[in-house]
Amino acid sequence: MFEALYVEKTPAGQTTTLRQLSEQDLPQGDVTIRARWSDLNYKDALAVTGRGPVVRTWPMVPGIDCAGVVESSSSPAFTPGQEVVLNGCGAGELHWGGFAQRVRVPAQWLVPLPAGLSAYHAMALGTAGFTAMLCVLALEREGVKPASGPVLVTGATGGVGSIAVMLLAGLGYQVVAVTGRLAEQPYLHALGAQDVLPRAHFEAPLRPLEKARWAGAVDVVGGHVLAAVCASMRPSGVVTACGLAGGMDFPATVAPFILRGVTLVGIDSVTCPPALRLAAWQRLAEVIDPAKLDTLTRCVPLADVPQAALDLLEGRSKGRIVVDIPQ
Repeated sequence: MFEALYVEKTPAGQTTTLRQLSEQDLPQGDVTIRARWSDLNYKDALAVTGRGPVVRTWPMVPGIDCAGVVESSSSPAFTPGQEVVLNGCGAGELHWGGFAQRVRVPAQWLVPLPAGLSAYHAMALGTAGFTAMLCVLALEREGVKPASGPVLVTGATGGVGSIAVMLLAGLGYQVVAVTGRLAEQPYLHALGAQDVLPRAHFEAPLRPLEKARWAGAVDVVGGHVLAAVCASMRPSGVVTACGLAGGMDFPATVAPFILRGVTLVGIDSVTCPPALRLAAWQRLAEVIDPAKLDTLTRCVPLADVPQAALDLLEGRSKGRIVVDIPQ
């Protein structure tokens, strides 16, 4: 038997409970993991609370990420005792995920825990850190260098935004953070932001082109904010879009793209190709500062995930939340 956070749909609505399950309950997959850590992302919070249509197969064990040790494997790619990381790939949405002591998934969804990165810090990064690194890799691939000019990060106090600020600053970029919580300026400066702007600057009525300010951008908000970011990019600027906290609409014009040559790069962390997934995790292990990562991370037990999810959605959280899976 093992413990898991279990989500069911009932005539009265969704229920989320901590319950005991057997290994016979686990879905199909060729690798079974003894999970040690998970983490709480925005998508997880929506799944746990039922506030968003994340769960697509019922019942569900949420949790899009986990890190742990292989218990059994029918795949030659992984052996018992090996430390592995799971993130995305439909876990917690279509397939039981990481909020459980036992997790069973297809081998191709897993990445070996990179050398130099602990399982705890892998989950302090989680899909948020993985997504932030995909954004950094995209900016680099499109030619945005530290000398190119300032890089903007929206939603900067959230998980993706916080790690994006930290990563970019650590790589030598001039980072400007955008947040609706200006009281968190000391937090953002500590992560490496050289300047902090209020989100209201990007919510005002929009012209097709604004003053050209940013060489690159990481946007986790979407909606009007993303449109405003695109309108204020420098010529040949690059925007990476990886979130929709502000909405799925994109009320923009083509002006930034045809008059300034702006590039908009979509970031998909769920179905990311295995080679890029491995490269992103290895790069994270190389460049992350574990001590600084600890400053933006807090840990909660599995039983407290429902309350932590509610706090996240209602703006009472910042940074990253690691979930301690009982052993």
